[in-house]
Amino acid sequence: MKEITIVGLGPGDYKQLSLEALEIMKNADILVFRTEKHPVAERIRESGISFTCCDDIYDSCESFDETYGQISRRILDLCREKGQVVYAVPGHPLVAEKSVELILAGAGKDIKVSIVPALSFIDVILSSLKIDPIYGLKIIDGLSIKTQKPDKKCGNIITQVYDKLVASEVKLALMDYYTDDFEIYIIRAAGVEGQERIASIPLYELDRIEWMDYLTSIYVPPALDSGARYKSFEDLVELMENLRGENGCPWDKEQTRESLKPYLLEETYEVLDAIERDDLELIVEELGDLLLQVVFHSQIAREDGEFDINEVITNIVNKLIIRHPHVFGDIKATSESGALKSWEASKRKYKGIDTYTKTLEDIPDILPALMRSYKVQQKAALAGFDWDEVEEAFSKVYEEAEELKEVYKTGEKAIIEEEIGDLLFSVVNVSRFLKVQPELALRSTTEKFIQRFKYIEETALQSGRKLDKMSLQEMDMLWNEAKQQVLAKKDEKR
Repeated sequence: MKEITIVGLGPGDYKQLSLEALEIMKNADILVFRTEKHPVAERIRESGISFTCCDDIYDSCESFDETYGQISRRILDLCREKGQVVYAVPGHPLVAEKSVELILAGAGKDIKVSIVPALSFIDVILSSLKIDPIYGLKIIDGLSIKTQKPDKKCGNIITQVYDKLVASEVKLALMDYYTDDFEIYIIRAAGVEGQERIASIPLYELDRIEWMDYLTSIYVPPALDSGARYKSFEDLVELMENLRGENGCPWDKEQTRESLKPYLLEETYEVLDAIERDDLELIVEELGDLLLQVVFHSQIAREDGEFDINEVITNIVNKLIIRHPHVFGDIKATSESGALKSWEASKRKYKGIDTYTKTLEDIPDILPALMRSYKVQQKAALAGFDWDEVEEAFSKVYEEAEELKEVYKTGEKAIIEEEIGDLLFSVVNVSRFLKVQPELALRSTTEKFIQRFKYIEETALQSGRKLDKMSLQEMDMLWNEAKQQVLAKKDEKR
């Protein structure tokens, strides 16, 4: 049977090379090194063992993925042609060795792959830094630092930091998690006698080190109370668990879903207020308060054995994938309206809604009236029930206003209420055409009214008069003054 025997050369010191690996290489008819840029390579050649290497592939490829792909194919093709191949790799064959991973995946049933273990660079790094991995250790490929995220709660060893370019990418990625001056360790030729070099440096200096090469790794210690740039989502979940725990806060422990409802609503509106103010610091604060409500509700449910925050996150991730078939599926959507139709279609399918009427009925009636009417019209429009032009929507507003004028003198409250509702509904329709949320527009106008009213009263008091002693014409004059001041301020900003 065809066989590839993969031997580990250890981290670099010849004394760490196993007798088994040495014996297999001595007796090999075909011995291939992934690279001869390894401290033991010259000693092995001096002992009379001949081998070829794959360094020529490194010179011809544009990426490491391409390089390892070609190396693995060379070894597999050589085995299929010659029958027996010994392939030697630095360290342990199953530790941070992409070419071995690809060989195992591509061997199939016709090629047997045997692994001869060796001391890995991880072992000697732990020994050199005197680290016990029982407290947690994560191994990260420096070439995949954008997708492999570090864990701040445990130590992280980052491999394959070949040069300053890789070091720069690693540094920028780590700065998303750790402070710029967080102390890390750079290790070169770990465990190789006479060549090992270890230095403790602040993170920001990582890409300034002159002596890094293909034998360089990085160790990032756990970031406990200091060193972490940000708190994590897990920190918030654990904090909420403690607040609800035996020695937690009496108020937090007493809360229920029902008691938290007002706070959930309040925090939502405070987020909207911060957005309208365009106050970034306030937006950050209020989004945090809103997120706390989500974690709070999830913790209550977890204590009752119903669900936890992980189920909440899993549900929304799955929902987003299902609701975006135009992104993750085979449906095409090249415009905002096309994406919205795709979203609604997937939503109806997911919820088992088979009519457009049920779609309208599915809109929560607890929403503010203007917001709910907007969503009802929006979903009805997806079925084609809509005006073609905004001018037609304007005409409906005028029509409803005339109908209200006709009935308001009758004193029939129910009819008047109905006509006012029709007028508001038609105004919401115009808002939808103009892509303006009526709820927010009315909030803004209400605030504007308060500010102008404030100007009227303050101006009147300055002249020694009270509002209730002024005529409507006098107040209206001050109202217009307030309006002109606002317009003047807008002109100044321009």
